Amino acid sequence: MKHRIVVLGAGYAGAYVAGNLARRLSPADTEITVVNAEPDFVQRLRLHRLAAGREIEAPKLADVFAGTGIRLRLARVTTIDPERQVVAVADVDGGDELGYDTLLYALGSHVADHGVPGVAEHAFNVAARPSALRLRERLDSLDRRGEGGSVVVVGDGLTGIETATEIAEARPGLSVALVARGELGARLSAGARSHLRQACDRLGITVLEHTSVEAVEATRVLCADGTALASDATVWTAGFAVNPIAAAGGLEVTENGQIVVDRTMRSVSHPNVYAIGDSVRAIGDNGRPLPMSCGSAGYTGRQAMEAIVGRLTGRKIANIKLEYLGNHISLGRRDGILQLVDDEAQAKSKYVGGRKAARIKAGIVKGSLWAVLHPTYGLPKRKRRLAAASNAAAQKRVAA
Repeated sequence: MKHRIVVLGAGYAGAYVAGNLARRLSPADTEITVVNAEPDFVQRLRLHRLAAGREIEAPKLADVFAGTGIRLRLARVTTIDPERQVVAVADVDGGDELGYDTLLYALGSHVADHGVPGVAEHAFNVAARPSALRLRERLDSLDRRGEGGSVVVVGDGLTGIETATEIAEARPGLSVALVARGELGARLSAGARSHLRQACDRLGITVLEHTSVEAVEATRVLCADGTALASDATVWTAGFAVNPIAAAGGLEVTENGQIVVDRTMRSVSHPNVYAIGDSVRAIGDNGRPLPMSCGSAGYTGRQAMEAIVGRLTGRKIANIKLEYLGNHISLGRRDGILQLVDDEAQAKSKYVGGRKAARIKAGIVKGSLWAVLHPTYGLPKRKRRLAAASNAAAQKRVAA
């Protein structure tokens, strides 16, 4: 009987690991199923650009996994039962349960409203493709009016900075404000903070520092100091939260819901469950938890892949470096910041800014997409043909 591997989520981490497991494991011995709610691969790193009006590729997951032997199930995960080793899913045809021998949990994260009234009802976000497209439609409508409009971006993390600068550059007719809870770019070096401020000035972005938001209304943002900011489109980027399904299923999780794992990304409470990406609390080589980021998704994903392959084949499990090297921030299309950090996760004094940093960030994003889109890279042609045949047979069984 084949060993059943079920992968929950096909973002950067889930799609990359699923494809590489298919490449490295024999289709005669393993059966891999990927569960994802959307049919497309979402370039989350570029969603702020999609919202601003850029065209962003959205490859079909069926095409991404073609020839790998992977079975794609387009459905929403509703519950997991690690004791029975089943996952409950729901799609347009109803509900179903999928059994597994190894579960790879990669459901990622979503926007956290932190209980602020009005965020769910009135704010936009760029955490998912549908929500980014809704923001794009709103910005398009403001542009069509020809009367300008005000955009307020709440949150000065990487997502907030990239969203505010991208919108300001792509839509110069709109007024953009960025609300920062503390000092703008507080985690950057002094030089990088200065570069960021200059970029905001160049793009005409109004920055409000040391400002907390107490409520979001349809046409304004209410701040703790009593200030009311007029807003035709409020974009909420003030943090992320993980899916509560893991905690509800009885997996050991942290206070914020991330799955607790060992060095190989294996759940400490249920050893046939692995977690990667934003869903996992992984301790980096510096002794600190890895932040929610694309880089962390790559490191945790590769470590889980090595562990799963090693345990199923009897090979020695390689230890992948778990590093937090720094942040790559785009400031529109032609500007950016590359900020490296030390072992204590503190910003180093030197940084890279301008077009060079923008090119580095573009290269990282392009490389991440390429790695997902080429899961059979390096696989001999004969094995690719066998994988394709296995995939076709699996699809026939599903259709039957």
